[in-house]
Parts: sequence; structure tokens; C-alpha cells
Amino acid sequence: MGFRSFAVARLPAALTGLSGLRPAPEPTEAEAASFDALVHRLAYLPKSDIKRIREAYKFADEAHLGQFRASGEPYITHPIAVAGICAEWRLDAQAIMAALMHDAMEDCGITKTELIERFEAPTAELVDGLTKLDKLQFSTKEESQAESFRKMLLAMARDVRVILIKLADRLHNMRTMQAMAPDKRRRIARETLDIYAPIAHRLGLNQIYRELQELSFSFINPWRHAALSKAIGKARGNRRDLVSRIERDVVKSFAEAGIKVEIQGREKTLFSIYKKMKDKHLSFAQVSDIFGFRIVVDELPTCYLSLGVLHQLYKPQPGRFKDYIAIPKPNGYQSLHTTLVSPLGTPVEFQVRTEAMHLVAEKGVAAHWMYKSRSDAQATQQLGAHWLQSLIDIQDETRDANEFLEHVKIDLFPDAVYVFTPKSKIMALPKGATPVDFAYAIHSDVGDHCVAAQINGEPVPLRTELRSGDVIEIVTAAGARPNPAWLSFVRTGRARSKIRHFLKNLEQDESRELGEKMLAQALRAEGLALPSLDDEDNEAAQLWQQLARWAGNRHVDELLVEVGLGRKIATIVAKKLARMLAEQGQRPDAVMLSMGRFANDDAPAQGQVTLDGSEGASVRLAPCCRPIPGDEIKGYLGRGEGLMVHTAECQVGRRLFQRDAEHWIAVNWADELTRSFEAGVAVLLNNGKGVLAQVAQAVSSAEADITHISMSDESQARETAEMSLLLSVRDRLHLADVLRTLKRSPSVLRAWRIKP
Repeated sequence: MGFRSFAVARLPAALTGLSGLRPAPEPTEAEAASFDALVHRLAYLPKSDIKRIREAYKFADEAHLGQFRASGEPYITHPIAVAGICAEWRLDAQAIMAALMHDAMEDCGITKTELIERFEAPTAELVDGLTKLDKLQFSTKEESQAESFRKMLLAMARDVRVILIKLADRLHNMRTMQAMAPDKRRRIARETLDIYAPIAHRLGLNQIYRELQELSFSFINPWRHAALSKAIGKARGNRRDLVSRIERDVVKSFAEAGIKVEIQGREKTLFSIYKKMKDKHLSFAQVSDIFGFRIVVDELPTCYLSLGVLHQLYKPQPGRFKDYIAIPKPNGYQSLHTTLVSPLGTPVEFQVRTEAMHLVAEKGVAAHWMYKSRSDAQATQQLGAHWLQSLIDIQDETRDANEFLEHVKIDLFPDAVYVFTPKSKIMALPKGATPVDFAYAIHSDVGDHCVAAQINGEPVPLRTELRSGDVIEIVTAAGARPNPAWLSFVRTGRARSKIRHFLKNLEQDESRELGEKMLAQALRAEGLALPSLDDEDNEAAQLWQQLARWAGNRHVDELLVEVGLGRKIATIVAKKLARMLAEQGQRPDAVMLSMGRFANDDAPAQGQVTLDGSEGASVRLAPCCRPIPGDEIKGYLGRGEGLMVHTAECQVGRRLFQRDAEHWIAVNWADELTRSFEAGVAVLLNNGKGVLAQVAQAVSSAEADITHISMSDESQARETAEMSLLLSVRDRLHLADVLRTLKRSPSVLRAWRIKP
């Protein structure tokens, strides 16, 4: 990928115009502003459709009357040019009409209803999908931009013509951006490089992909672009003899084999050369594959015959052959790639494909409209369908526009690995994908309940990167659930959005449970019992609804979640509830009142929470002091962060208490605990061979586990070294036992618990 064409041998008529980057010469200003600039490109449509398109042109021309582009041209020249690019792809009349009117709603105040009345709903839906959202709805420009992207991408998932029109719009804007201010040019070019070019690649629109990259590069790094352009021109002259010699050899070999082919020269684009130099730290002279050749044949079996001819002509480089015909790329791209050693010893890449494959390689998903009468149409229509469906899946899990855009960016990977299910089904995943990404690609339930994985029959960690050809088997368990740590290594937007969605729901459920517990304990301090939330009694239901309205929440569950997350203080809500219950005639119970009071007068009056280790995301142990059972503890109810538990002696906690005392609540440890807890331990030891093994042996003999270990680089060169451990222990007594065992180890000079 990333090549542009140069003439070597004449292409057949079917391929003319596919490989060049620029269309025909630009018309004059008067011609460009008239319908005549477009009409000759619409010859593939029936006259009735052209008549409807003329009406759309008149409508757009009137709407944009008096508007001019930054270059000074009438604004209507832009919609005509966009429609012209769409016509090159032979899109239908609805798409051409939408291209002509794509800015009418945004810039001219035309409503969707007007468009439906004049041009029917399908065309209006396309225009609406291309229209940015009202910026006044958003607090920041970034938020507005992200929401507009989401709207466009979801419209595209419903109808791929939306993105084709949008890409044509962006392409023409990039071609005519010289009149803009340099900072605006760079911003638009960066956005194009980050979002629009990868989308074009994902949908197989390689011709557009390459041109968008080239134009973006020329605006972002104009000096580097100019320097590389000059170097390429020089190299082109130096290598002209070599290219001619290879061409003669190839033509002669195919003539002798009796195979009819068309040979096309390819030149690597400036951006792809720059990217290769940057990524691999190469100089221009070290980039060897600037030139290559494409062999276009009549039918599929001839591709493999042609490969044999090439391998007989020049020696192939081992490991540089790729069969994208048997295993197409995710965007539908098909070709045979092989790198051969030229007569001068330099590597030269050859691509072998049929005419139909070439059309798909250049036009991608747009090729469906270009040869929809052919038998390949159904396969072409599926191009990018899997990714488009994944956009809808991500949207279902993600309501935040910035997060949605982040997931989409993650999925816009140009490279892919091809792996197999145990039943030999091929799956394409982004480079760097892990078994967790694979599990979610199969089904969200498989991902949610994934506990282990096997690659090629061998057990592997879930963070292992997959390689092409791997056979993946996922082990699931009914009670398993996603681990937050997975977010640090998953690569696909689908996996990331599914994990986040699950954790958000889990946090909501746990926060609701915590909020209910805290409210019950705070109400007990008022001498009252919490009314049942499951009670179908109308009076109780009305009371809860009234309380939620008072707190500014839509329903009771939302109120309880906010109490659990610390956004609302349990005592204040409990006092209001107590007053409402008093109005209904309920009086405080003396026994409950005495039970609800704290023995310690200094403790905050929010009610007490008991921890047994089963708490989830809504209750967290502070990483600064890492409390364990046996420590004296107290809880800080951060605003929107749930309950954070600190030790009583933690300096961080003390500072928070002085600043924000009303958000502290009493917490204690339950008698029965459900899990072990992490404690930080520092060990000073004599540096020498086998000391790590001795420390691990001591910890193991004390029935504890090491969950993390670290040692500074400087320690390795000294006689003594300090090691930091995270140990999994039952409680404070167990930790004391571990420290005693460590101190008895011959290499350990000192061991102590890390405190802030």
C-alpha cells in the first residue's frame, strides 16, 4: 500500500483513470459554477435521474447564492466538485443530490423537513448524516467535534454513502486549502490524517487514502515534503535504466510463457517514505522499495501462474511473500505480494491481481456501484460491513462522544493479523491484538466470561500479542467477569467499549447497594428504619419518589447511586427522609436510636460501613497507605469517586479530613473476610546471587503471595539493595508473621511495612 502509479505499459480501458491521483484538469471558475461541469460525468445515469439532480443543483445554487469560498470562488463550485468525485464512483442519484446539498442544512438554514418535502426522505437522511451538530449545545469545541463525528459515523453505519460523500467533501477541501491560514490548514490536515484517511483505508478506498495522506503531509510538514519530493525526482532519474531493464525482462518472460498481462509501475508515496524513514530510523538512501511493479491479469488462476513466472525470472526474498487473495485484508483488498532481488541486488516488490481485484483495491467499498451488475457485487457490498456493524455495537455501549471517537480511532488500524478459531475460521484483528480482543470479536459473552487462553495448544497469558497463523482457543467460566486490568492491553475498540460498559454497570449496581446501606445506617442514627424499596405499597413508593425529586434525581436508583458515589451526603438525605416520615406520623424508636449513635464522638455522623472484602468498584483501598484488616481505618466519600478507605494514621487522609470533614464516614472490618489484601513491604538485603529466590522462598513459607516486585537500577551495582514488594496477606497479624520470616532469611538485613 501507499504507492502512486507511473506509466510503464499501457493499461486496458477498464483500468484507465483508476491509478492516477488527480482527476482531469480543473475547469474555469464559470464552468465550475455551472451544472455543465457535472453533467458529462453523469452519463451512466438515466435521464430521469439527471433531471432530479438538476433540480437539486438549482436548489443548492439558490441556497448558497452570495456565498464565496476563502479562495474567492462562488461557494457552489465546492458542492459541484464533491458531486463530481461521487460521480467518478458512479454513485446513485440520491447520493449525487445529497453531495450537491451537503452544506445546505448547516450553512443556509434549510431544514430537514424542507428537504423531505422536495427530494424525499432517503436524500434528506443522507444530507442530515453529513450535517454537523449545533455548536451551541456543547461546552467545548472538542466535545462538539466528537459528537459530530459520532453522528456522521453512525449515519455511515446505516448507509455507507454518507462516508463516501464526506470523504469526497474532505478530498476537495484538501485539494483547495491553499487560501486558508497556515494554522487552520495544519489543524484540518491533522484531523484528516488521524480520522478521514484511516476511514478511507478501512473501507478499501486506497486511492483516496493515499491522496489524503499526501495532501495532509504537504500541509503539516511542507519543508520535509518539498525535500523528499526533490530527492524522489533525483532518484527517479538515477533508477530509470533499472526500471526499464526490469520492465523489459518481465515483458519478455510473460511473452515466452504465453500469459497476457498488463504491467504498471508503482512509486511509493512521499508520506509512506517519510513514515518508513521515521518509524525505522532510516535515511532516504536506505529506503530500498521506492519503486515497484503491479501485474494485472484476466482471471484468478493466472495470478498464481504469473507468480511462478516472476520467481523463475528473479530470486524471491524469503519471508516476503504474502497471499492476500486466499486471505483478503479486512477492507476486502486482494493481491499476491512478492519481493524479488533485481539484477543490481536491490529488492523490488511485485503485486499480482485481476482487474476486478484492482478495482476493489483502488475504490474499495465504492467499487460496488462501479460494477454492481457483475457477479462479484455481493462480495463487494460486504466490504467494511463487519467494521460498520462494530460502530453500532460500540455506540450501544458508549454514550460519551469523546469515548466513542477514541474507540473508533483504536479500530482504525492499517495493519492486521490473521488468526484462526479452533474450527479453522479466519479472523482479522488489529496488530497487537490479544486473546481478549479475539474473545470479544467472537461474542461479547465469550469476552465477558474469558478466564484463560491457549495459542496453538499452549496456555498463554491473556495479554499475549497474537501473530498471524495462530490458532486461538478461549477458556470461559460461568462466574467470570471482565477485569479492569484488561483495558491496559486490549487493542480493539469493541473489546474496550464492552469492558468499560460492563464495569460501569457493575459500579452502578455496587454504588446503589452501598448508597442504600449508608442511607439505612444514617437513618438509624435518627431512630428510624429505612422504608422498603421493594414495597409495592403506594405510600412508600410515593415517599421515595418525592425524596428523589427533592434531591434533583429522576428516580430512586439514581439517588442511591449518587449517595454511594459521594455526590450526595447520606446524613442530609436521611434527615430529609426522617422529616417526611415524621409528617406521616412515624416516631423515632428509642432502641434503634441508641444503636445508631456512635461511641466515638469525633467520628463523622454519616453512618458506619462494614468491609468484608466483597466490595467492588464503589469501595477502594487507598494506594497511598494500603489498609489491611487489623488497621484502624476511616472512609472518604469523594465526590463521584465512591468510598476511598485510608488508615487512621495516613497523612494523605489526615489532610483530606482537615479540608473536607463532612465527606468522612466511619468504616470497620467485618469479622469474616472473603479475600486477601495487598500490603507494601520494603526489604534491605545483601546484594548477591540468588537473593531474589531467598526472598520469594521466605514469603512463600509464610503462606503469602508476591503480586508485584521492583528494585531500582542503582541497587544492582551496590553491595546492598532495597527491594519493594506488594504482598497478598490475610490481615495485620499475617503481615507481621511474613516480616518475621523475611528477617530470618540470611540475605535480609531489614524488612518493614511501607507507610506514607
